[in-house]
Amino acid sequence: MVFLIQELFKFLIPLMIVALAGVFAERSGIINIALDGMMIFGAFCGALFIYILQKNGVSADGGMGQLYYILAMLIAAAGGALFSLLLAFSAINLKADQTIGGTALNMLAPAFTLFFIDLLCKQQYMNMPYGTVNWFMIKNPELAESGSFLAAFFDQAYISTYLMIALFVILSIVLYKTKFGLNLRACGEHPQAADSVGINVKKMRYIGTVISGALGGLGGYIYVVSSANGAVQGDVQGAGFIALAIMIFGNWKPTGIALGSLLFGLLKCISATYASLDINGDGEFLLRNLGLPNYFYNMLPYIAVLVVLAFTAGKSRCPKAEGIPYDKGQR
Repeated sequence: MVFLIQELFKFLIPLMIVALAGVFAERSGIINIALDGMMIFGAFCGALFIYILQKNGVSADGGMGQLYYILAMLIAAAGGALFSLLLAFSAINLKADQTIGGTALNMLAPAFTLFFIDLLCKQQYMNMPYGTVNWFMIKNPELAESGSFLAAFFDQAYISTYLMIALFVILSIVLYKTKFGLNLRACGEHPQAADSVGINVKKMRYIGTVISGALGGLGGYIYVVSSANGAVQGDVQGAGFIALAIMIFGNWKPTGIALGSLLFGLLKCISATYASLDINGDGEFLLRNLGLPNYFYNMLPYIAVLVVLAFTAGKSRCPKAEGIPYDKGQR
């Protein structure tokens, strides 16, 4: 059970934070299906920072690895925010179709990252020369040896787990309990009414989209660190699209997103670790012993996305003005 929880956090945390990223853009009135691309671009920016550090002989001795990890997350967030400006400009200034714009960004991000990875590394992926485990992972082997359940939370863990849970709570409060959050949501529900009381709709939509990009880039880097040992290869295995499904499943609300992330995170965890999951702690690997092909487990999260969307999409209520370009002269 300890192993299952440790692995669950590796998938749950990035999915939860990226789904919340989608909420900030869509609550402001901008459809953001470019979450996958923002994750890829943010992951590349964060990985590039660590790659440069290690190539220049920087050491993580004395606990400096945690500081470098936090700096890399900030750079990934900045990269995602910068990338999101492409969506914001096309949707807000050019009034382009937001779905097509998001699709284009999802195609641009892997092409851009693979081009520069090939240019810098002369190969199709960028990885940390010394891996992420020794740099970023928090280890408390005495907890594991004692058999304590606390090992699930404080052994072989990442500081990003604790930071992102705190950030999720803070941003949820900001979105629903502050004047800023009210103004942002007003722009996604009735922008003309928001404008009539002095709210700058275009500015709020820019802010919502940039916050969305920052969280998407942040989630992307956390995802590749925890599940791909820091290797970036222009792909996050569709995690951005799963985050979109979580957002819809959660009805654009933080509580629903947290529950959806738990469900889909568990399915992603099972698909990645089914062969080594000892569910009962008796040394029997039940899922592996079923004899099902690994393709079945790999498909589970995506099948769940289709099933959940089929049953919940019609009941979900998206912001009323989502995807509609704002025209100040229209009433």
